[in-house]
Amino acid sequence: MALSARLLTLRNSPVLLKLPPYLSALCIVIGIAWLFILPLNEYSRQTYVSENAILPGQVHTYFGGSEHNVFRAYRQEVYQISQVSETDRLAALENVLREIGLKVAAQPYRFTVAGEDVEGTNVYGLLQGPRADATEAMVLMAAWLNFEGEINYSGLALALTLARYFKRWSIWSKDIILLIPADSTYGPEAWVSAYHSTSPDITATRNVSSLPIKAGALQAAVALDYPVGPWGHRFDKLDILYDGINGALPNLDLLNTAVAVASGQMGIGCSIHGILSHSDSYRDRLTTLAKGVVTQSAGQATGPHSAFVPYHVDAITLKTVGDGWHDEMSLGRTTESLFRGINNLLEHLHQSFFFYILLNANRFASIGNYLPAAMLLAGSFTVTALALWVQSGQVAVQSAAKVAGTDRTEKQPELEVVKIGDAVALVPAATTKPAEREMLLPAAVVLAIHLASFLPLYSLNSLHRQYLPTALQAITATSLLLPALASTALTRRFEISTQQIQIMQSFSLLLLGTSLATLATLATLNFSLAFVVGVLASPLSFVRPLPRGTSTGFPAVLGRVGEAYQYALQVTMNLIATLLYAATSPPVVLYALCWYISQDVGGLLLEMAKGWSVQGVYTSFVIWAVWWPAWVVGGIALSSGGGQR
Repeated sequence: MALSARLLTLRNSPVLLKLPPYLSALCIVIGIAWLFILPLNEYSRQTYVSENAILPGQVHTYFGGSEHNVFRAYRQEVYQISQVSETDRLAALENVLREIGLKVAAQPYRFTVAGEDVEGTNVYGLLQGPRADATEAMVLMAAWLNFEGEINYSGLALALTLARYFKRWSIWSKDIILLIPADSTYGPEAWVSAYHSTSPDITATRNVSSLPIKAGALQAAVALDYPVGPWGHRFDKLDILYDGINGALPNLDLLNTAVAVASGQMGIGCSIHGILSHSDSYRDRLTTLAKGVVTQSAGQATGPHSAFVPYHVDAITLKTVGDGWHDEMSLGRTTESLFRGINNLLEHLHQSFFFYILLNANRFASIGNYLPAAMLLAGSFTVTALALWVQSGQVAVQSAAKVAGTDRTEKQPELEVVKIGDAVALVPAATTKPAEREMLLPAAVVLAIHLASFLPLYSLNSLHRQYLPTALQAITATSLLLPALASTALTRRFEISTQQIQIMQSFSLLLLGTSLATLATLATLNFSLAFVVGVLASPLSFVRPLPRGTSTGFPAVLGRVGEAYQYALQVTMNLIATLLYAATSPPVVLYALCWYISQDVGGLLLEMAKGWSVQGVYTSFVIWAVWWPAWVVGGIALSSGGGQR
C-alpha cells in the first residue's frame, strides 16, 4: 500500500520531466567511457584460431635456397620493366606470367571521378590446382604501385617467384590467381567487381572490362607490399592491414593464421596500424584501439585487400616495415605457409569473428563487448526525442500569483487527494493538461531538410576537383546561415509554436538515433563510424531554444541599469552558445579534421568523392544525409527563441 502511494505521488511529479537530459548525458558519458575499459583484460581476450582445418604453422616450408636467386633475377627484371613505357610494361608482365606457365589475361579499366580519369590495366594469371575442380580459388596480389604510390619492386618479384614455386607443387586443391593490379586502390576494385559480375555495366563514370579468365569462388586473398628496390633491404616487422571498404573486416581466423605463421613459425614480429613498438600496456592497447576506430570510421581503402572484403572474400595485406634482419625469404616462407593453410580449408572461413576491434596482433575485443558503446550513444538521442514528444503533448495549466512588493510571480503548488482501490495519497495537482499535437509543419520541415541534404552530397561527389574546395566553402556558409533564416521564416511566416519546435526536434533525433537504419543499425555494420558520428552529434541532445526578451528577475531597485546589464549578459551568452553550436557543424568539423591531419581540403574531398563513386563508401552519405540534417534542425530550434507560446 505504501508503494502504491509513492507511485501515485510520482505520477504528476515535475521531477520526471527533468530527468531525460541527465539520462541522455549519462548515456553519452557511459558510452564514451565504455571504450576506455575495452583494453582491460576483463573485457578483451587473446586471439585464437577457431578453424582447426587451417593448421597454421604445422607444415614445413621449402621456399628458399635456389629460389633466392630466382627472386633476385625477378627483382632486377621488374626494375628493368619499370624503365619502359606502360604498353611495353604490360606486355613484359604478361610474357613473364606465360613463361611461368599460367593462363594470362589483362583487364583495362577507367573511372571518371570529379573530372579526373583514373585508369589502368590489371594483369593476372591463373594457376590451375592439380587437385582442384575449378570451384574454389585463392588470390596472391602484388600491386605495381603500393598504397603510398611507390613501385612495389620486391613485392612483385616475390609474388612472381612464389607463383613459379607453386607451379611445381601438386598439393593444391584450389586454383591460385596471381593478380598484378595497376595500383593498390582502384585496380583491385575493378578486378574483384568484374570477377563477381556476369555483365559489367558501362557508364559515363565507370568503364570496367569483363574478365576473360575466371576460376571458382574466391576463398581468400593475400597482398604483398614490399617496395624495396633492386638493391634490397631487410625489414623488421610485418604490418598487417585488414580494414575493408566501409569498415568491413575479414574473418579473424585469417589474421590469426598470418600472425601465428609469421611470429610463431618464422619469428617475424607483427604490428597493427603501424604501431611498431607495442608493449602490451593499457596505453598502447588504447592507442591501437583509437587508430582502429579512426581508420574504420573513414571507410576508405587501406590497401589492395580492402576491395575484396565487401565481396565476402577474406583478405589482408602483408606490409614490410622497419629495419631489421628479416629478408624476402622469410616473407616468402610466411606466404607459402599461409597459402598452404588456406588450401586445407574444406569450406569458407566462418567459425571465427567478423566483427572485432584489435588491441594488438594477439588481443581483440569482440562485438558483444564494444557494441554497447555505440548503442548507448544512439539511446541518448532516443531518450531526448521521447522526452520532447511527451512535453509537446502537454501545456501548462498552473496559475501564478504575484509576490507582494515585487514584480515577480511565484507558482503556487496545489495538492489533491487521489484514491485507487485501497491506496490513498496526497499528490501534487497536475500542472499540465493534454494538448493536441500539430505535426504537419514539423514533419514537413524535417522532410524538406533531409531532401535538401542531397544537394551537398551530390555537389561534393560530382563537381570537378578544382571546384570542390569552393563548394565546401559555400556549403559551410549555407549551413551556418540556414538555421537562422529558416527559424526566422518559420516564426514570422508560419508562427511556429513551442510545441511544433519540440515535435520537430523529436522527429529529427528519432531519425538520427534509431529509425531509418541509421546509428542503431549502422553500429552493427560499421561500429566506428556510428560511434564517431554519435560523439560528434551528441550536443544535439541538449539543444534548446535560446531565451529572448529582457525579463530578468533583477530587484526593481536596480531599474534600467539591471535590465541593461542582464540584456547584455543574455546577448553574450546567446552569442557564445551560437558560436559553440556552429563549431559542431559537419563542414566545420571537416575543416578541423584537415587542419589536424595536415591535409589539403581539396585532397580530402577528392578522396571522399573517389570512394563514393568507385567503391561505394557511404561515409559521405552518413555525414550529409544523416548528421547534417539533424544539425540544421537543431540550429533552427536554437534560433527560434521557443516559438509562439
